[in-house]
Amino acid sequence: MVPSSISLLLLFILIALIASTSANTCTNQTLTDASNNNKVYANCMDLPQLNAFLHWTHNTSNSSVSVAFVATPPRPGGWVSWAVNPTGTGMVGAQSFVAYKGDNGVVTVFPLNIQSYSKMSQNLTIDTWNLRGEEDEGVIKIFVNIKVVENAVSLNQVWQVGPSVTAGRIDPHAFAPENLNSKGPLSLVGTQSISHGVDSRTKRKNVHGILNAVSWGFLFPLGVAIARYLRIFPCADPTWFYLHVGCQMSAYVIGVVGWVTGLKLGSESEGIVYTAHRNIGIALFCLCTIQMFALLVRPNKDHKYRVFWNIYHHSFGYTIIFLGIINVFKGFDILNTTEKWKSSCIVAISALAITALILEVITWIVVLRRKSNTK
Repeated sequence: MVPSSISLLLLFILIALIASTSANTCTNQTLTDASNNNKVYANCMDLPQLNAFLHWTHNTSNSSVSVAFVATPPRPGGWVSWAVNPTGTGMVGAQSFVAYKGDNGVVTVFPLNIQSYSKMSQNLTIDTWNLRGEEDEGVIKIFVNIKVVENAVSLNQVWQVGPSVTAGRIDPHAFAPENLNSKGPLSLVGTQSISHGVDSRTKRKNVHGILNAVSWGFLFPLGVAIARYLRIFPCADPTWFYLHVGCQMSAYVIGVVGWVTGLKLGSESEGIVYTAHRNIGIALFCLCTIQMFALLVRPNKDHKYRVFWNIYHHSFGYTIIFLGIINVFKGFDILNTTEKWKSSCIVAISALAITALILEVITWIVVLRRKSNTK
């Protein structure tokens, strides 16, 4: 009885999901072009990112395109935008149309020429007319006519959504993969398709995140745990030392590659600075580089300066672990990754921490027994 009830419940859920999916398409939206005797737009498409839709008609008689863009802000009070880019494929150079619903319930729509990440104006480089906006149950629609070159066959389009508007100024959008990949060609002739792939910049961001998560978030703590908990066993000497050095050197090399990747990404992101993440990354590189030299200046065990070397080596090591884990999670927040990646990292670090705690108890037991046997 219970299994059959569960099966029925799953069936109902599946049907509901299919119904909701089929309803959430542009073909189920009936939008008319006010500039063309309220005729239904000739074409529509489900944009591949941000649950947005586009309806359009290419008017060859006057070389223009009538457009209706449909999207939902991530939060009430947020904004949506659609743009064409005559000079590139991304945000810089985009001739945008931004809309949001104000506190008075009125939809405000305005043009935005994104000349750079830090320079914007409302003076577009393209001719437009009939710009207006509507809102219905949280869904915002932007209507506009844009002039295109004669016999144009395609346009570069960019679309976006943002969480809020402050004093009439739109606040920054998220930097999740779907936000960074919300762009593509708009075909004015024939069939329409947009690549669902991830662009090279997003791939490099993901590589940067993975390299640093493996380095600072896992290999460095593992190397410290090996040194801390294996050296108390005589049978593990000198194996523990080579394992420790191998872990730390591997973590350093991987971390440096990730750090350099981050510097490159930062140099390509004009006007976007993650100050805390960047500064912690620089500090980690400096601390870890100094830590690597510890191997070259390590005095013998019976040397009078060995105690000071131990203090320096241990304090730097634990500081690197602490800052590294903090920066890994700051990186997750910047990438706005899905929860599964952050959860996987938490599970890995937690497993390492629990193992370390168990080994810490064992270490103290072994040390205390040795002390009692020497008395």
